Amino acid sequence: MPPTWPASAPACRSSPRCWPRADRCRCRCTRRRSRRGRASPRRTRGTPRASSDGIRGTDADRVGPFRLVGSGTAEPRLVRDAAFACFGVAAAAGLALVALSGAWWLLAVGALSIVAAWYYTGGKHPYGYAGLGEVFVFVFFGLVAVLGTAYVQTGRAGWPAPAAAVAIGALACAILVANNLRDVPTDAVAGKRTLAVRLGARRTRGLFAGLVAVGFAAALAPVAQHPGVLLVLPALALAVRPVRTVLSGAGGRDLVPVLRDAGLLELAVGALLGIGLAL
Repeated sequence: MPPTWPASAPACRSSPRCWPRADRCRCRCTRRRSRRGRASPRRTRGTPRASSDGIRGTDADRVGPFRLVGSGTAEPRLVRDAAFACFGVAAAAGLALVALSGAWWLLAVGALSIVAAWYYTGGKHPYGYAGLGEVFVFVFFGLVAVLGTAYVQTGRAGWPAPAAAVAIGALACAILVANNLRDVPTDAVAGKRTLAVRLGARRTRGLFAGLVAVGFAAALAPVAQHPGVLLVLPALALAVRPVRTVLSGAGGRDLVPVLRDAGLLELAVGALLGIGLAL
């Protein structure tokens, strides 16, 4: 007669081989099944295998915002179709901007942006699982977004546009770093090797504070030519709470407000920097 299955270790219930060592094999078997795609929600017909966190099962046990696929509320196919529809709207808007600016080479930039968006967690080898999420966020949320916007509107992307791009990119990365710091325990078990998992919690907290500092330093870099960028300084008040929370060792649900605060910080810096450069 097999031993009684402990309530504290439900992950391997269907595997008799695990019964004698149930308490010890929970994490190991969860990791193994997650990598094979067996711990994920049921795939619907027509949905690519392992094409998102929800399909892979990474979102099955999360802290924070509600997940449509991970919770089983929505079919993966429907969420995928909605994503493709958003890609279509974005592509149409981008095509209009390209036509108005006459810079047809920007079509390649737009195509790369869509590919980068999909392969963050999509495909067989998503770069978000390899610790490269922050790199791509900095490139596409910072450099591409800001320099591209400047070029489309003015026909050039010279100084101070690069400073603004670095500022926005660094603050966007800070949001992702806080998000991944919150998910370190579950990502490590699921095999999602984010930068936070690779660095560890302590160094990731320092990275968050460093990115916020870089964001402000870059925003203020053009001060000699554009004194109006000093308008960004009041936004420092918005940085105090998220940085203090992260450096204090908060984790799990306590980091959810940091995502909100970091997002508001990036919004404030972007708006004030834009006004300051326009003066």
